[in-house]
Amino acid sequence: MFQPVSLFVGLRYAKSSKGNAFISFISFFSIAGIALGLMSLITVSSVMNGFEQTLKSAMLDMIPHVQLKPERKLEVPGQIKKQLAELSSVKRIQPYLTSDVILQTNEELLGVRLQGVFKGGVSLLEAHIESGSIKQFQSGKYQLAISRYLANSLKVQVGSQIRVIMPEVTSYSPMGRLPAQRLFTVAIIYNSKSEADTQLAFSDGQSLAKLMRKKSEAELDISVSLHDAFSLDDFYKEFASLQTSNLKAIDWQVQQGALFAAVAMEKRVMSLLLGLIVLVAIFNIISGLSMMVKEKQGEVAILQTIGFTPAMISKVFMIQGLYNGVIGTLLGLFAGLLLANYINEVMSLIGVSLLGGLTLPVKFELTGLIIMAALSILLSFVATLYPAKQAAKVMPAEVLRYE
Repeated sequence: MFQPVSLFVGLRYAKSSKGNAFISFISFFSIAGIALGLMSLITVSSVMNGFEQTLKSAMLDMIPHVQLKPERKLEVPGQIKKQLAELSSVKRIQPYLTSDVILQTNEELLGVRLQGVFKGGVSLLEAHIESGSIKQFQSGKYQLAISRYLANSLKVQVGSQIRVIMPEVTSYSPMGRLPAQRLFTVAIIYNSKSEADTQLAFSDGQSLAKLMRKKSEAELDISVSLHDAFSLDDFYKEFASLQTSNLKAIDWQVQQGALFAAVAMEKRVMSLLLGLIVLVAIFNIISGLSMMVKEKQGEVAILQTIGFTPAMISKVFMIQGLYNGVIGTLLGLFAGLLLANYINEVMSLIGVSLLGGLTLPVKFELTGLIIMAALSILLSFVATLYPAKQAAKVMPAEVLRYE
């Protein structure tokens, strides 16, 4: 099969096992370095993507995707909810009530955000219940659902009583203004394994509304759950067409944006650090090719005498360096996908286990994989430019003068 002569010679040089052993070692080290660096980058990025996705999914199950806050009392809340429910991006609509409170026991005092769960609505807790009953939670008065983290901190269990103190709502007493407070009974202990566990508790909506002195549904906020929490733009386009200037929208990106921004920043920093491994391997391509050009000056001169142009000589060494980059990238891509896919089995094999028997979540992003592989090959190509230029400058007459 016909192939360009520069390609043929370049591949012969790249595959040749004879010659300077040190140069061969440098070439092998550059391939191995690119493969190991890319494997590490893919593995860590996939695990970080998995953590980010798990964190978002678990937390977004517990909070409204969009909170609609009336700037003044709603006149016809039922009509507005009906209009919202008809939007194609909306999954469900519920009343929403929340307040910052203090949970007090004989052992501990903790500040959390208390969120009301109303009857008739789909409970956000069912998928994460560890102990207790959703039926008891919905049927009783002044019932509380707290996370396993909060239960351990407060040293309580299902059936224990916790005093809920609400600084936002106060009343006059002989001792002055006092915050509203009430004993709640723990009906559910849940475990979402997310950041929400450290700062979020739930109570039955009617009891919370009574404690906050909300007398009608028109005074409550509206919780909007979307089919896809990441399609906020689609919701806002539909929401803009409604005559609801009285409602202020606050989405989950505003409420939890700092946390997810920190996770994204950590992922970028880790990728940058691991990318330096690939960069070091790329420099090995430069050094290996430069030494190869020095050693092959006689052969380069002979190639020029039989008709190779400087451009063809450059291509020979560019192909040789690019060969190392492509092989290293393919090996790294395969090893990275394999290791990331079986990371939990590998950890088990070497005796490493996470606290509580947890497993590492893994999520592959096709776009990210393509970008990493493409950048690896691109940097390998860039690394060949200087040695190839030096090879093209070889003067046959000077090199062959004493041959």
